[in-house]
Amino acid sequence: EKSVFVLHVISNCCLVVVVTAPPVEGKVRRSLVMNPERLKNAKALVDRAVKMRKVFSVQGPYPVVRAALRARGWVERRFPRAAPQGAARRHGDEEMEDDDGDNSDDNDDASPEDGEKEDDPEGIYDLMSRLVRNETPYFYWTTRRDAIDCHSLRKEQMTNHYAKAGSFTTKVGLCVNLRSLQWFASADPDTFFPRCYRLGAQDEKHAFTEDFRLTACSSLLQCVVERSRGQRGAECGEGTPRHPPAQEQRRAGRLRPPSSISTLMIDMALQVCQDFLDSLDHSDIDIAMEMPPSVTEQQWEEFIHGYYQVVHEGAAIEGSDQYADRCVTVLERLREVNPQLDIDGIHNIWIVKPGAKSRGRGIVCMKRLEEILKLVDSDPTLIKDSKWVVQKYLERPLLIHDTKFDLRQWFLVTDWNPLTIWFYKECYLRFSTQPYSVDNLDSSVHLCNNSIQKHLLPSARRHPDIPLDNMWSGEQFRAFLRARGRAGQWAAVVEPGMKWAVIHALQTTQDLVESRRSSFELYGADFMLGPDLRPWLIEINASPTMAASTPVTSRLCAAVQEDTIRVVIDRRADKTCDPGGFELIYKQAAVEVPPYVGVNLLVEGAPLRRPRPPAQRNPACTGPRPAS
Repeated sequence: EKSVFVLHVISNCCLVVVVTAPPVEGKVRRSLVMNPERLKNAKALVDRAVKMRKVFSVQGPYPVVRAALRARGWVERRFPRAAPQGAARRHGDEEMEDDDGDNSDDNDDASPEDGEKEDDPEGIYDLMSRLVRNETPYFYWTTRRDAIDCHSLRKEQMTNHYAKAGSFTTKVGLCVNLRSLQWFASADPDTFFPRCYRLGAQDEKHAFTEDFRLTACSSLLQCVVERSRGQRGAECGEGTPRHPPAQEQRRAGRLRPPSSISTLMIDMALQVCQDFLDSLDHSDIDIAMEMPPSVTEQQWEEFIHGYYQVVHEGAAIEGSDQYADRCVTVLERLREVNPQLDIDGIHNIWIVKPGAKSRGRGIVCMKRLEEILKLVDSDPTLIKDSKWVVQKYLERPLLIHDTKFDLRQWFLVTDWNPLTIWFYKECYLRFSTQPYSVDNLDSSVHLCNNSIQKHLLPSARRHPDIPLDNMWSGEQFRAFLRARGRAGQWAAVVEPGMKWAVIHALQTTQDLVESRRSSFELYGADFMLGPDLRPWLIEINASPTMAASTPVTSRLCAAVQEDTIRVVIDRRADKTCDPGGFELIYKQAAVEVPPYVGVNLLVEGAPLRRPRPPAQRNPACTGPRPAS
């Protein structure tokens, strides 16, 4: 039911707001009388805001942003009502996805209209919005960057988005651009970003196949070492995954009894790993390019099949104990060149993601090469646009009470030239509802997105210290570390690692994002932690959710929005004002441009003269010259 608002000014004394609605049983017309003094103050506030260019527009459910701006004397000009996002973003029966990837991963229930449902009993905000309906907003906060055309804005108008930020807020963009990090900083992306490939590109699809095979070889060596030491999976105590032994699974009837596997598999794995190490040392430089590959495709198929039997089904390799020392030696050399070896595990699990989708949609965990390639090949549209990415899964993350979690960290960019990054001092953890297991690849175990987990019932076996809303604050996590004697690792390992990952990710895309001096943008980075607490960047989200879905997010999201206004509004007038929870972690040094000293450029030269033609002889004189 839509209401019609009719405004009347009676004898310049008071404002009567008459709300007229269709006749409904039990409802009557009502009138609200506004105090004339309040009306006078509202008009004065509007006049002052217009004069000082303090008119703003907010799209979406951001009551904290609205309240913060109004407290600073700003007046809102409401966004016009638009079609629902879902209807506007559909083409036929297929939902269209932006490469900019600015959907929130958690805020899937929010819509731009939610922000209009605010408490305004006297209609004062609605009245003030009408009074500025023809004024120019000087501050825009929107849910999507395509809601405002940045190119049509004046230089003094502010907006909370940058154009072309998909170079790091999409899975494809982050995957591709981090490979160029060596040109921006002396850092290796493999130390903070799990290796990733675009399966739509044939060269990267081939590189992924080689990586899967090499990882199978190193995983087999780790399996041999762990079995020789009597370890079951990775049962190393609190904070690391526990995998049920294959023997117990067979007794439960989930696995068939496997046959014994030949030790030739170990020989082949050792040789492949050695060849890889030799290639890094250029020891194979004298090998002729025409020589056939050391391992044929048929041999690879047989090896991968045997690897599945050993690792996934628990098959034994008779006599493998005698290889343990050699395996340890090769693994130590691999660890020196592969910083991800300790998180790779032995199951060779990869996570397959549609490149520009959010909130965990379409993401699956898989551990068989042929199934991964078949999944990608089944969607020619995504192959054509290189939208599928496959990323190595952290099989051995840090766990809390045998439960997987990830960490949401906010940061703010206020300039791209020079690059200026603010890091928020607080974060929060998101837990899965099910205990961690590499044998169950369901999203309820491995994807911690609130948009997925909030629809699931927590496992009855989950530890009581993990709340039903599946969230912890950063302070709760630091208390967890202190209780286990690891308090110092937050400041020494976790926080610095997250800061450097964010800085490096933005450095590689600085030239791709359209810089605009009066723009800013708040981002949400998702991290996982290894057993050593090293943070691993998973993805970066634009328009991170600010919904108060739990007591943790209710407090933190409000503080983040308020502090964002402090940085982008208050510090423009006073550079010494308190930025709240934000810390400036990176400001690029300004590039000095040589001054122009007014020297006139002069080009001097001489004309080129055409050469004189040679003298022609008389045709009549054909005889020999007389002797002199």
